[in-house]
Amino acid sequence: MAEFRLYCFAQSGNAYKAALMLNLCRADWEPRFVDFFNGETRTPEYRALNVMGEVPLLEHAGGRLAQSGVILDFLAERFGQFGAADADERREILRWLLWDNHKLTSYIATLRFMLQFAKTGETPVTEFLRGRMKGALGVLNTHLETHRFAIGDNASIADLSMCGYLYWPDEFGVDWADYPNVGRWLAAIAALPGWVHPYKLMPGHPLPAKA
Repeated sequence: MAEFRLYCFAQSGNAYKAALMLNLCRADWEPRFVDFFNGETRTPEYRALNVMGEVPLLEHAGGRLAQSGVILDFLAERFGQFGAADADERREILRWLLWDNHKLTSYIATLRFMLQFAKTGETPVTEFLRGRMKGALGVLNTHLETHRFAIGDNASIADLSMCGYLYWPDEFGVDWADYPNVGRWLAAIAALPGWVHPYKLMPGHPLPAKA
């Protein structure tokens, strides 16, 4: 058995954040496929593992961790990589982690789910989400005008969190030419040794037949 087991599925950008971190750190890890689209996270068995009924879920040394930001923080400490150099940098990383979950991932993930998987087509809700997404991407694009990565010249867990849903631009309707600094930054992350696209890194692509 591998040292780390990650409950995940290929379409989850939040799970990708943790999977990518494990891969970049060359951890001894294995994926455990979660059949989200056929309801596994709603089952009593899964809720017994994670009361929140979400992925990712990381198992290590008899313990479990949920929520991608918590997992990233744990792995940065465990491997001594992609973390903060000092207390000020740690707070800056935390600032971007919280911003990502509230302002970036939240809107993009929901918009992508509606368009790509729920097949809602364009609705007032998707119009609202797209507006929020564009605002958040504009903030990130401006920040990256003067930063190679989110926190200076080196990649951190802030970058790995914020990029989680951004390697599927066609699935939520974005052209990185409109956000060139974001496009450059994503290419820099993809150039890190150990980077793999989410659909190749995690199991479950294409969608299960019953989904």
